[in-house]
Parts: sequence; structure tokens; C-alpha cells
Amino acid sequence: MPKPYKKKIPQAKELRNTPTPAEVILWERLRRKAVNGLKFRRQHPFGPFILDFYCPSIKLAIELDGLGHKAKEAYDARRDSYLESHGIRVLRLWNADVERNLVGALEEIRKACSAPL
Repeated sequence: MPKPYKKKIPQAKELRNTPTPAEVILWERLRRKAVNGLKFRRQHPFGPFILDFYCPSIKLAIELDGLGHKAKEAYDARRDSYLESHGIRVLRLWNADVERNLVGALEEIRKACSAPL
């Protein structure tokens, strides 16, 4: 597993201190092994990237995307390819889905957690 770039560690700490509303909502449901007994990390540096949420035991990254991500499709594709090359599955959810349909978002996460590696 690649080590995080040293310059990403302070950035990850800053992101933990300034979460989006959707990140706050989802973190309240993911923390303390609340989903399938799995431990998730928040704003986890991985190589040149920072993952919104990451479960190392099943190598699952959960990325929350806002409207700005529509313009970043090429970046997201490159990022996902890098993560997948390291065996990490990526589940992308929209901020609005977490904020408006948390039950549905959690069901998607549970499905991803239960899927074979």
C-alpha cells in the first residue's frame, strides 16, 4: 500500500476540521463501527489522494460528490483508476442523496460492504 504524500497529511487534517454537511451526517452513521461492524476512517490520505471515508479491512472508499464534481469527471476517473489499481473499490454518492435520503445511502454502503472483494 502506498504511503500518503507528506504534503497530504496536513490537508487531510484540515478537511477533518472543516467537513461538509453531508460528511457530518454520514460520519455520524459510519463512526464507531456502526455499519456492518466495520471501522471507517475519515479524510484518509492514500498516495496522492485523500479519501472522504475509507474502510481498510475491505478496501472500500466512499466518496461524497457535490455539484462541482460534474466538472471533474476526468480527475475522478483518473483517481478511481489509481485506487482500483491498488485494490480499492470506490463507491460514489451525491451529497444531496446523503442529505435527503440517508436510509437509501446507507443501504448502498451496506451493499458495497457485503459485496465480494
